[in-house]
Amino acid sequence: MDGHPNRGSQGILTITARQDRQSWLAAAKVYGDRRVIAILFLGFSSGMPLLLTFSTLSIWLAEEGISKTAIGLFAMVGMPYSLKFIWAPFIDRLHLPLLTRWLGRRRGWAILTQFALIIGIVGLGSNNPADGAWAMAVWALVVTFASASQDVVIDAYRVEILEERQYGAGAAMIVAGYRIGMLASGAGALFLADSFSWFWVYTVMAALMAVGIVTILLNPEPDAPAGIQVRGRTHPWQWLREAVFEPFAEFLRRGGWQAAALILLFVVFYKFGDSLAGIMAGPFYVEIGFSKSEIASVSKIFGLGATLLGGFLGGLLVARRGIMQSLLWCGLLQMFSNLMFAVQAMVGHDVSMLAVTIAVENIAGGMGTAAFVAYLASLCNVAYTATQYALLSSLMALARTALSAPGGAMAEYTSWVSFFLITTVAALPGLMLLWWLVRRGIVPSSEVETQ
Repeated sequence: MDGHPNRGSQGILTITARQDRQSWLAAAKVYGDRRVIAILFLGFSSGMPLLLTFSTLSIWLAEEGISKTAIGLFAMVGMPYSLKFIWAPFIDRLHLPLLTRWLGRRRGWAILTQFALIIGIVGLGSNNPADGAWAMAVWALVVTFASASQDVVIDAYRVEILEERQYGAGAAMIVAGYRIGMLASGAGALFLADSFSWFWVYTVMAALMAVGIVTILLNPEPDAPAGIQVRGRTHPWQWLREAVFEPFAEFLRRGGWQAAALILLFVVFYKFGDSLAGIMAGPFYVEIGFSKSEIASVSKIFGLGATLLGGFLGGLLVARRGIMQSLLWCGLLQMFSNLMFAVQAMVGHDVSMLAVTIAVENIAGGMGTAAFVAYLASLCNVAYTATQYALLSSLMALARTALSAPGGAMAEYTSWVSFFLITTVAALPGLMLLWWLVRRGIVPSSEVETQ
Protein backbone atom coordinates (compact mmCIF):
# COMPACT_ATOMS: atom_id res chain seq x y z
CA MET A 1 0.00 0.00 0.00
CA ASP A 2 2.70 2.51 1.07
CA GLY A 3 4.64 1.66 -2.04
CA HIS A 4 1.99 2.90 -4.46
CA PRO A 5 3.97 4.53 -7.31
CA ASN A 6 1.81 7.69 -7.54
CA ARG A 7 1.44 8.41 -3.82
CA GLY A 8 4.84 10.07 -3.35
CA SER A 9 4.47 12.30 -6.38
CA GLN A 10 0.93 13.29 -5.35
CA GLY A 11 2.23 14.27 -1.89
CA ILE A 12 4.97 16.38 -3.42
CA LEU A 13 2.46 18.09 -5.72
CA THR A 14 0.15 18.80 -2.79
CA ILE A 15 2.98 20.33 -0.73
CA THR A 16 4.15 22.36 -3.75
CA ALA A 17 0.61 23.68 -4.41
CA ARG A 18 0.23 24.61 -0.73
CA GLN A 19 3.58 26.42 -0.72
CA ASP A 20 2.66 28.21 -3.93
CA ARG A 21 -0.62 29.42 -2.41
CA GLN A 22 1.22 30.58 0.71
CA SER A 23 3.76 32.48 -1.38
CA TRP A 24 0.98 34.25 -3.27
CA LEU A 25 -0.67 35.16 0.07
CA ALA A 26 2.65 36.40 1.43
CA ALA A 27 3.10 38.54 -1.67
CA ALA A 28 -0.39 40.02 -1.19
CA LYS A 29 0.38 41.13 2.41
CA VAL A 30 2.56 43.92 1.10
CA TYR A 31 -0.62 45.83 0.25
CA GLY A 32 -1.31 46.35 3.98
CA ASP A 33 1.82 48.45 4.57
CA ARG A 34 0.99 52.05 5.58
CA ARG A 35 3.45 53.46 3.06
CA VAL A 36 1.85 51.47 0.24
CA ILE A 37 -1.63 52.62 1.32
CA ALA A 38 -0.51 56.28 1.28
CA ILE A 39 0.48 55.83 -2.37
CA LEU A 40 -3.18 55.07 -3.17
CA PHE A 41 -4.27 58.58 -2.17
CA LEU A 42 -1.33 60.23 -3.89
CA GLY A 43 -2.29 58.27 -7.01
CA PHE A 44 -5.76 59.81 -6.78
CA SER A 45 -4.25 63.29 -6.71
CA SER A 46 -2.03 62.41 -9.66
CA GLY A 47 -4.81 60.91 -11.80
CA MET A 48 -7.47 63.53 -11.09
CA PRO A 49 -6.31 66.23 -13.56
CA LEU A 50 -5.57 63.98 -16.56
CA LEU A 51 -9.06 63.42 -18.01
CA LEU A 52 -9.97 67.07 -17.48
CA THR A 53 -7.61 67.81 -20.37
CA PHE A 54 -8.07 64.45 -22.11
CA SER A 55 -11.26 62.40 -22.64
CA THR A 56 -13.64 64.50 -20.49
CA LEU A 57 -12.51 67.60 -22.33
CA SER A 58 -12.81 65.79 -25.68
CA ILE A 59 -16.44 64.92 -24.91
CA TRP A 60 -17.14 68.56 -24.02
CA LEU A 61 -15.50 69.65 -27.29
CA ALA A 62 -17.40 67.01 -29.30
CA GLU A 63 -20.72 68.23 -27.85
CA GLU A 64 -19.86 71.74 -29.02
CA GLY A 65 -19.27 70.52 -32.58
CA ILE A 66 -15.48 70.78 -32.61
CA SER A 67 -13.99 68.61 -35.39
CA LYS A 68 -12.32 65.29 -34.62
CA THR A 69 -9.06 66.59 -36.12
CA ALA A 70 -9.08 69.56 -33.73
CA ILE A 71 -9.93 67.29 -30.79
CA GLY A 72 -7.00 65.06 -31.69
CA LEU A 73 -4.68 68.08 -31.83
CA PHE A 74 -5.85 69.08 -28.34
CA ALA A 75 -3.76 66.14 -27.14
CA MET A 76 -0.76 68.41 -27.71
CA VAL A 77 -1.62 70.35 -24.55
CA GLY A 78 -0.41 67.23 -22.77
CA MET A 79 3.17 67.88 -23.93
CA PRO A 80 4.29 68.94 -20.41
CA TYR A 81 3.89 65.28 -19.43
CA SER A 82 6.53 64.48 -22.05
CA LEU A 83 8.81 67.42 -21.25
CA LYS A 84 8.75 67.42 -17.44
CA PHE A 85 12.27 66.00 -17.28
CA ILE A 86 13.47 69.48 -18.34
CA TRP A 87 12.38 71.16 -15.10
CA ALA A 88 12.48 68.06 -12.89
CA PRO A 89 16.09 68.81 -11.75
CA PHE A 90 14.91 72.13 -10.31
CA ILE A 91 12.06 70.43 -8.45
CA ASP A 92 14.59 67.83 -7.29
CA ARG A 93 17.11 70.31 -5.86
CA LEU A 94 15.70 73.85 -5.47
CA HIS A 95 14.11 74.76 -2.15
CA LEU A 96 10.98 76.87 -1.75
CA PRO A 97 11.67 79.63 0.82
CA LEU A 98 8.80 78.85 3.21
CA LEU A 99 7.33 75.53 2.09
CA THR A 100 10.62 73.60 2.06
CA ARG A 101 11.46 74.79 5.58
CA TRP A 102 7.98 73.88 6.81
CA LEU A 103 7.29 70.62 4.93
CA GLY A 104 10.52 69.46 3.31
CA ARG A 105 11.66 69.38 -0.32
CA ARG A 106 9.18 66.76 -1.59
CA ARG A 107 6.09 67.81 0.35
CA GLY A 108 6.70 71.53 -0.21
CA TRP A 109 6.75 71.15 -3.97
CA ALA A 110 3.72 68.85 -3.82
CA ILE A 111 1.61 71.45 -2.00
CA LEU A 112 2.66 74.18 -4.46
CA THR A 113 1.73 72.13 -7.53
CA GLN A 114 -1.59 71.05 -6.02
CA PHE A 115 -2.68 74.62 -5.37
CA ALA A 116 -1.59 75.54 -8.91
CA LEU A 117 -3.83 72.72 -10.17
CA ILE A 118 -6.83 74.10 -8.29
CA ILE A 119 -6.37 77.49 -9.99
CA GLY A 120 -5.80 75.93 -13.43
CA ILE A 121 -8.80 73.60 -13.31
CA VAL A 122 -11.17 76.39 -12.29
CA GLY A 123 -9.73 78.58 -15.05
CA LEU A 124 -10.23 75.86 -17.67
CA GLY A 125 -13.86 75.36 -16.64
CA SER A 126 -14.50 79.10 -16.92
CA ASN A 127 -14.10 78.97 -20.72
CA ASN A 128 -16.46 77.97 -23.53
CA PRO A 129 -15.27 76.10 -26.66
CA ALA A 130 -17.79 77.99 -28.78
CA ASP A 131 -16.07 81.29 -27.92
CA GLY A 132 -12.72 80.06 -29.22
CA ALA A 133 -10.39 77.20 -28.44
CA TRP A 134 -7.23 79.23 -27.82
CA ALA A 135 -8.14 80.38 -24.32
CA MET A 136 -9.14 76.83 -23.41
CA ALA A 137 -5.87 75.51 -24.78
CA VAL A 138 -3.89 77.97 -22.64
CA TRP A 139 -5.73 76.99 -19.45
CA ALA A 140 -5.46 73.30 -20.35
CA LEU A 141 -1.71 73.85 -20.71
CA VAL A 142 -1.60 75.41 -17.23
CA VAL A 143 -3.35 72.32 -15.85
CA THR A 144 -1.05 69.86 -17.61
CA PHE A 145 2.07 71.77 -16.58
CA ALA A 146 1.02 71.80 -12.92
CA SER A 147 -0.11 68.16 -13.16
CA ALA A 148 3.17 67.04 -14.74
CA SER A 149 5.10 68.90 -12.03
CA GLN A 150 3.00 67.22 -9.33
CA ASP A 151 3.76 63.86 -10.94
CA VAL A 152 7.50 64.57 -10.69
CA VAL A 153 7.14 65.04 -6.93
CA ILE A 154 4.76 62.13 -6.31
CA ASP A 155 6.79 59.68 -8.40
CA ALA A 156 9.98 60.62 -6.54
CA TYR A 157 8.19 60.40 -3.19
CA ARG A 158 6.87 56.93 -4.05
CA VAL A 159 10.24 55.54 -5.12
CA GLU A 160 12.01 57.03 -2.08
CA ILE A 161 9.50 55.98 0.58
CA LEU A 162 9.12 52.35 -0.59
CA GLU A 163 11.54 49.45 -0.41
CA GLU A 164 12.45 47.70 -3.67
CA ARG A 165 10.40 44.64 -2.74
CA GLN A 166 7.35 46.95 -2.51
CA TYR A 167 7.72 48.45 -6.02
CA GLY A 168 5.20 46.06 -7.57
CA ALA A 169 2.59 46.77 -4.87
CA GLY A 170 3.38 50.48 -5.02
CA ALA A 171 2.89 50.42 -8.78
CA ALA A 172 -0.47 48.65 -8.35
CA MET A 173 -1.58 51.19 -5.73
CA ILE A 174 -0.50 54.19 -7.80
CA VAL A 175 -2.46 52.69 -10.71
CA ALA A 176 -5.50 52.10 -8.47
CA GLY A 177 -5.41 55.60 -7.01
CA TYR A 178 -4.76 57.08 -10.44
CA ARG A 179 -7.78 55.29 -11.87
CA ILE A 180 -10.01 56.33 -8.97
CA GLY A 181 -8.94 59.91 -9.64
CA MET A 182 -9.72 59.39 -13.30
CA LEU A 183 -13.12 57.98 -12.30
CA ALA A 184 -13.85 61.19 -10.42
CA SER A 185 -12.78 63.40 -13.32
CA GLY A 186 -14.31 61.04 -15.91
CA ALA A 187 -17.56 59.42 -14.77
CA GLY A 188 -18.05 61.92 -11.95
CA ALA A 189 -17.62 64.85 -14.30
CA LEU A 190 -19.99 63.34 -16.91
CA PHE A 191 -22.71 62.64 -14.35
CA LEU A 192 -22.44 66.20 -13.05
CA ALA A 193 -22.47 67.56 -16.60
CA ASP A 194 -25.96 66.07 -17.09
CA SER A 195 -27.31 68.42 -14.41
CA PHE A 196 -24.87 71.32 -14.15
CA SER A 197 -22.82 73.55 -16.41
CA TRP A 198 -19.25 72.58 -17.25
CA PHE A 199 -18.00 75.46 -15.08
CA TRP A 200 -19.46 73.90 -11.94
CA VAL A 201 -18.23 70.47 -13.02
CA TYR A 202 -14.66 71.72 -13.21
CA THR A 203 -15.01 73.66 -9.95
CA VAL A 204 -16.02 70.47 -8.13
CA MET A 205 -13.07 68.67 -9.71
CA ALA A 206 -10.74 71.41 -8.45
CA ALA A 207 -12.10 70.96 -4.91
CA LEU A 208 -11.23 67.24 -5.03
CA MET A 209 -7.54 68.16 -5.16
CA ALA A 210 -7.89 68.54 -1.38
CA VAL A 211 -7.40 64.75 -1.17
CA GLY A 212 -3.79 65.13 -2.29
CA ILE A 213 -3.17 68.11 -0.05
CA VAL A 214 -4.43 66.27 3.05
CA THR A 215 -2.41 63.16 2.15
CA ILE A 216 0.80 65.17 1.85
CA LEU A 217 0.19 66.92 5.17
CA LEU A 218 -0.50 63.63 7.01
CA ASN A 219 2.55 61.74 5.71
CA PRO A 220 6.24 62.21 6.51
CA GLU A 221 8.98 63.63 4.34
CA PRO A 222 11.30 60.87 3.04
CA ASP A 223 14.94 61.04 4.03
CA ALA A 224 17.15 62.74 1.47
CA PRO A 225 19.87 60.44 0.05
CA ALA A 226 23.41 61.10 1.26
CA GLY A 227 25.15 63.87 -0.65
CA ILE A 228 21.96 65.63 -1.73
CA GLN A 229 21.99 69.35 -0.94
CA VAL A 230 18.66 71.10 -1.18
CA ARG A 231 20.12 74.44 -0.29
CA GLY A 232 23.59 75.86 0.13
CA ARG A 233 26.19 78.08 -1.53
CA THR A 234 27.27 75.67 -4.22
CA HIS A 235 28.79 77.31 -7.29
CA PRO A 236 26.08 77.64 -10.02
CA TRP A 237 28.04 75.54 -12.53
CA GLN A 238 28.66 72.83 -9.96
CA TRP A 239 24.99 72.84 -9.00
CA LEU A 240 23.98 72.68 -12.66
CA ARG A 241 26.30 69.74 -13.26
CA GLU A 242 25.11 67.81 -10.19
CA ALA A 243 21.41 68.59 -10.57
CA VAL A 244 20.90 68.57 -14.34
CA PHE A 245 23.68 66.68 -16.11
CA GLU A 246 24.73 64.04 -13.59
CA PRO A 247 21.35 62.22 -13.41
CA PHE A 248 21.36 61.69 -17.17
CA ALA A 249 25.08 60.89 -17.28
CA GLU A 250 24.69 58.30 -14.50
CA PHE A 251 21.85 56.64 -16.42
CA LEU A 252 23.97 56.45 -19.58
CA ARG A 253 27.05 55.14 -17.72
CA ARG A 254 25.14 52.29 -16.09
CA GLY A 255 24.97 50.02 -19.16
CA GLY A 256 26.36 52.10 -22.00
CA TRP A 257 24.61 54.38 -24.47
CA GLN A 258 23.30 51.52 -26.63
CA ALA A 259 21.53 49.87 -23.70
CA ALA A 260 20.20 53.26 -22.57
CA ALA A 261 18.88 53.98 -26.08
CA LEU A 262 17.05 50.63 -26.21
CA ILE A 263 15.52 51.22 -22.79
CA LEU A 264 14.33 54.72 -23.71
CA LEU A 265 12.83 53.53 -27.00
CA PHE A 266 11.05 50.73 -25.17
CA VAL A 267 9.64 53.22 -22.65
CA VAL A 268 8.26 55.32 -25.53
CA PHE A 269 6.59 52.47 -27.41
CA TYR A 270 5.41 49.99 -24.76
CA LYS A 271 2.06 51.77 -24.23
CA PHE A 272 1.81 53.33 -27.70
CA GLY A 273 -0.98 51.11 -29.06
CA ASP A 274 -2.95 51.51 -25.85
CA SER A 275 -2.56 55.30 -25.90
CA LEU A 276 -3.43 55.63 -29.59
CA ALA A 277 -6.75 53.86 -28.96
CA GLY A 278 -7.42 55.82 -25.78
CA ILE A 279 -7.05 59.26 -27.36
CA MET A 280 -10.16 58.70 -29.51
CA ALA A 281 -12.19 56.49 -27.17
CA GLY A 282 -14.42 59.39 -26.01
CA PRO A 283 -15.37 60.61 -29.52
CA PHE A 284 -15.84 56.94 -30.56
CA TYR A 285 -18.42 56.36 -27.80
CA VAL A 286 -20.25 59.58 -28.66
CA GLU A 287 -20.32 58.89 -32.43
CA ILE A 288 -21.78 55.39 -32.15
CA GLY A 289 -24.58 56.69 -29.96
CA PHE A 290 -23.72 56.21 -26.27
CA SER A 291 -25.04 58.85 -23.86
CA LYS A 292 -22.86 60.56 -21.25
CA SER A 293 -24.56 58.52 -18.53
CA GLU A 294 -23.88 55.24 -20.36
CA ILE A 295 -20.26 56.22 -20.92
CA ALA A 296 -19.92 57.17 -17.26
CA SER A 297 -21.59 53.99 -15.97
CA VAL A 298 -19.80 51.47 -18.14
CA SER A 299 -16.57 53.05 -19.32
CA LYS A 300 -15.76 54.86 -16.08
CA ILE A 301 -17.41 53.15 -13.09
CA PHE A 302 -17.46 49.53 -14.30
CA GLY A 303 -14.16 50.15 -16.05
CA LEU A 304 -12.61 51.28 -12.78
CA GLY A 305 -13.30 47.91 -11.15
CA ALA A 306 -11.72 46.15 -14.11
CA THR A 307 -8.67 48.42 -13.95
CA LEU A 308 -8.24 47.95 -10.19
CA LEU A 309 -8.43 44.19 -10.68
CA GLY A 310 -5.88 44.42 -13.48
CA GLY A 311 -3.55 46.56 -11.37
CA PHE A 312 -3.80 44.16 -8.43
CA LEU A 313 -3.10 41.18 -10.69
CA GLY A 314 -0.22 43.03 -12.32
CA GLY A 315 1.33 43.78 -8.92
CA LEU A 316 1.05 40.14 -7.88
CA LEU A 317 2.49 38.99 -11.20
CA VAL A 318 5.52 41.27 -10.72
CA ALA A 319 6.03 39.95 -7.17
CA ARG A 320 5.84 36.30 -8.29
CA ARG A 321 7.27 36.27 -11.83
CA GLY A 322 9.51 39.32 -11.99
CA ILE A 323 9.27 42.53 -13.96
CA MET A 324 10.43 41.46 -17.43
CA GLN A 325 8.24 38.37 -17.68
CA SER A 326 5.29 40.42 -16.44
CA LEU A 327 5.93 43.10 -19.07
CA LEU A 328 5.83 40.48 -21.82
CA TRP A 329 2.55 38.82 -20.84
CA CYS A 330 0.86 42.11 -19.97
CA GLY A 331 2.05 43.68 -23.22
CA LEU A 332 0.51 40.86 -25.25
CA LEU A 333 -2.78 41.25 -23.37
CA GLN A 334 -2.74 45.01 -24.00
CA MET A 335 -2.20 44.53 -27.72
CA PHE A 336 -5.02 42.03 -28.24
CA SER A 337 -7.42 44.00 -26.01
CA ASN A 338 -7.52 46.74 -28.68
CA LEU A 339 -9.27 44.28 -30.98
CA MET A 340 -12.30 44.51 -28.69
CA PHE A 341 -12.82 48.12 -29.80
CA ALA A 342 -12.92 46.95 -33.42
CA VAL A 343 -15.58 44.40 -32.45
CA GLN A 344 -17.50 47.15 -30.62
CA ALA A 345 -17.38 49.31 -33.75
CA MET A 346 -18.94 46.46 -35.78
CA VAL A 347 -21.64 45.80 -33.16
CA GLY A 348 -22.48 49.48 -32.65
CA HIS A 349 -24.55 50.85 -29.77
CA ASP A 350 -24.79 47.88 -27.42
CA VAL A 351 -24.25 48.47 -23.69
CA SER A 352 -23.61 44.80 -22.94
CA MET A 353 -20.93 44.61 -25.60
CA LEU A 354 -19.43 47.83 -24.27
CA ALA A 355 -19.14 46.23 -20.82
CA VAL A 356 -17.22 43.29 -22.32
CA THR A 357 -14.97 45.63 -24.31
CA ILE A 358 -14.20 47.79 -21.28
CA ALA A 359 -13.62 44.77 -19.03
CA VAL A 360 -11.04 43.22 -21.36
CA GLU A 361 -9.30 46.50 -22.20
CA ASN A 362 -9.11 47.82 -18.64
CA ILE A 363 -7.93 44.57 -17.02
CA ALA A 364 -5.18 44.30 -19.62
CA GLY A 365 -4.33 47.99 -19.34
CA GLY A 366 -4.24 47.86 -15.53
CA MET A 367 -1.90 44.86 -15.56
CA GLY A 368 0.37 46.45 -18.15
CA THR A 369 0.56 49.76 -16.30
CA ALA A 370 1.38 48.09 -12.96
CA ALA A 371 4.22 46.09 -14.52
CA PHE A 372 5.47 49.10 -16.49
CA VAL A 373 5.49 51.49 -13.51
CA ALA A 374 7.39 48.90 -11.46
CA TYR A 375 9.91 48.68 -14.32
CA LEU A 376 10.40 52.46 -14.39
CA ALA A 377 10.95 52.56 -10.62
CA SER A 378 13.56 49.79 -10.89
CA LEU A 379 15.58 51.89 -13.35
CA CYS A 380 16.02 54.88 -10.99
CA ASN A 381 19.05 55.68 -8.86
CA VAL A 382 17.72 56.92 -5.51
CA ALA A 383 20.18 59.84 -5.60
CA TYR A 384 18.43 61.25 -8.70
CA THR A 385 14.92 59.86 -8.30
CA ALA A 386 12.86 62.84 -9.44
CA THR A 387 14.96 63.66 -12.50
CA GLN A 388 15.45 60.10 -13.76
CA TYR A 389 11.86 59.03 -13.15
CA ALA A 390 10.66 62.25 -14.80
CA LEU A 391 12.75 61.43 -17.88
CA LEU A 392 11.33 57.92 -18.10
CA SER A 393 7.71 58.87 -17.42
CA SER A 394 8.04 61.80 -19.84
CA LEU A 395 8.95 59.40 -22.59
CA MET A 396 6.05 57.17 -21.56
CA ALA A 397 3.73 60.18 -21.88
CA LEU A 398 5.14 60.91 -25.34
CA ALA A 399 3.07 58.01 -26.70
CA ARG A 400 -0.06 59.58 -25.15
CA THR A 401 0.60 63.09 -26.47
CA ALA A 402 2.71 63.85 -29.54
CA LEU A 403 2.67 60.35 -31.05
CA SER A 404 -1.08 59.96 -30.46
CA ALA A 405 -2.09 63.42 -31.67
CA PRO A 406 -2.47 62.32 -35.35
CA GLY A 407 -4.94 59.69 -34.12
CA GLY A 408 -7.80 62.13 -34.61
CA ALA A 409 -7.02 62.68 -38.28
CA MET A 410 -6.50 58.92 -38.73
CA ALA A 411 -9.94 58.23 -37.25
CA GLU A 412 -11.48 60.96 -39.40
CA TYR A 413 -10.27 59.42 -42.67
CA THR A 414 -10.67 55.71 -41.85
CA SER A 415 -13.44 53.59 -40.39
CA TRP A 416 -13.47 52.91 -36.66
CA VAL A 417 -12.77 49.23 -37.32
CA SER A 418 -9.68 50.07 -39.39
CA PHE A 419 -8.54 52.60 -36.82
CA PHE A 420 -8.57 50.12 -33.94
CA LEU A 421 -6.88 47.46 -36.06
CA ILE A 422 -4.09 49.98 -36.67
CA THR A 423 -3.79 50.63 -32.93
CA THR A 424 -3.36 46.89 -32.38
CA VAL A 425 -0.46 46.77 -34.82
CA ALA A 426 1.01 49.88 -33.15
CA ALA A 427 1.71 47.78 -30.04
CA LEU A 428 4.20 45.53 -31.86
CA PRO A 429 7.28 47.86 -31.76
CA GLY A 430 7.17 47.95 -27.95
CA LEU A 431 6.99 44.17 -27.68
CA MET A 432 9.83 43.73 -30.18
CA LEU A 433 12.00 46.12 -28.15
CA LEU A 434 11.15 44.20 -24.97
CA TRP A 435 12.24 40.94 -26.63
CA TRP A 436 15.51 42.60 -27.68
CA LEU A 437 16.17 43.92 -24.14
CA VAL A 438 15.69 40.47 -22.63
CA ARG A 439 17.82 38.82 -25.31
CA ARG A 440 20.68 41.22 -24.59
CA GLY A 441 20.33 40.74 -20.83
CA ILE A 442 19.34 44.37 -20.18
CA VAL A 443 17.14 43.71 -17.16
CA PRO A 444 16.72 45.35 -13.70
CA SER A 445 19.55 44.48 -11.30
CA SER A 446 17.08 42.76 -8.95
CA GLU A 447 16.37 40.17 -11.69
CA VAL A 448 19.93 39.48 -12.80
CA GLU A 449 20.31 36.63 -10.28
CA THR A 450 17.18 34.90 -11.59
CA GLN A 451 18.18 35.02 -15.25
